[in-house]
Amino acid sequence: MRRGIAATALVASFALAATACGGDDSGSDNSSGPVTITWWDTSNATNEAPTYQALVKQFEAANKDVKVKYVNVPFDQAQNKFDTAAGASGAPDVLRSEVGWTPAFAKKGFFLPLDGTDALKDQSAFKPNLLEQAKYEGKTYGVPLVTDTLALVYNKALFAKAGITTAPKTWDELKTAAATVKDKTGVDGYWGSTQAYYAQSFLYGEGADTVDAKAKKITVASPAAKKAYGTWLGLFDGKGLHKADTTADAYAHIQDAFVNGKVAAIVQGPWEITNFYKGGAFKDKANLGIATVPAGSTGKAGAPTGGHNLSVYAGSDKAHQAAALKFVNFMTSASSQAAIAQKNSTLPTRDDAYTAAVKADPGIAGYQTVLSAAQPRPALPEYSSLWGPLDTELPKIAGGKETLDKGLSNAELAIAKLVPDFSK
Repeated sequence: MRRGIAATALVASFALAATACGGDDSGSDNSSGPVTITWWDTSNATNEAPTYQALVKQFEAANKDVKVKYVNVPFDQAQNKFDTAAGASGAPDVLRSEVGWTPAFAKKGFFLPLDGTDALKDQSAFKPNLLEQAKYEGKTYGVPLVTDTLALVYNKALFAKAGITTAPKTWDELKTAAATVKDKTGVDGYWGSTQAYYAQSFLYGEGADTVDAKAKKITVASPAAKKAYGTWLGLFDGKGLHKADTTADAYAHIQDAFVNGKVAAIVQGPWEITNFYKGGAFKDKANLGIATVPAGSTGKAGAPTGGHNLSVYAGSDKAHQAAALKFVNFMTSASSQAAIAQKNSTLPTRDDAYTAAVKADPGIAGYQTVLSAAQPRPALPEYSSLWGPLDTELPKIAGGKETLDKGLSNAELAIAKLVPDFSK
């Protein structure tokens, strides 16, 4: 989900303007020539995009009647850019849409329903919970391309040196393990994040969430949520627990410390697998431990399900839509997903893409084992935006600038503006 956090790719604005065609490219109305569709890919331009570009060439070679204009759009800019382009009837024919964007754009009428189309020919092959995340009001608006979730990732060598043989199963066990690692190795045992997405697992561990979508109620300041965030806050203070980093570069600081063996465990997603292996601590890939995020007091362990769907622009003409549907089917096929997984170390969304070659990557194999604990997001168009207020308040709480009660109260007020029909 959060692969865009560290993305540094830049795209010239004139290139986006030129390619936001919505089916207006030359040759689009020429029945004797190929139809040209535009795809906005939001993957990392350096580590992932080359794999997708190679697949585009394969698709074009097998489908002479279709050309694909590939555009890599920075993840952190894509949502707003697509929203603007679609509102002006100039959006790309296909968008790599973060799962949280899918229902939001579907609600606005920007995405084409895909049920019964070529894009979903293999519908039964996809993991059902991932298809659910691509739905809005009973219709499917995206085909799952890659998925992800969070896991407790740890340095096996440091754990072994501390005499720890199994990964902590609860947050309390993690605190104990962190102290032991510090005593035995001199290295901090755990470094947590102040970002709302990473704190979500603490909510699930208490059976809570930011909102109750079915009851239309804001629950971010409920007793269960306060208990969850209290546990989260407690993991920034104690032996072997790294203090909260509230700087703009916190993500990079935590990642760098982990891959270089300066901290024994963090919570992270599979989008960093390739970067784990580049660090000094994981030149031996087998040293990377991957376990389900620790459970809360309820005994429940869960992490948010992220990932990306491929969606088709509803404003394109029939010829472009037909070509786009064919392209989506190709890109989300088992063979394409297996190729993407092997090159980019991302998680496929269909079981038949987890080939022996794919699972030979210990990172992918490890994350596959934690997918069962991943919790789908509710089909609420505003859901992803609810993390925004928490991303503002949680660093203040963790940095001691505001109390937990005050921060959650502020978040509750901000969330109420995003879902005005929800009660508190």
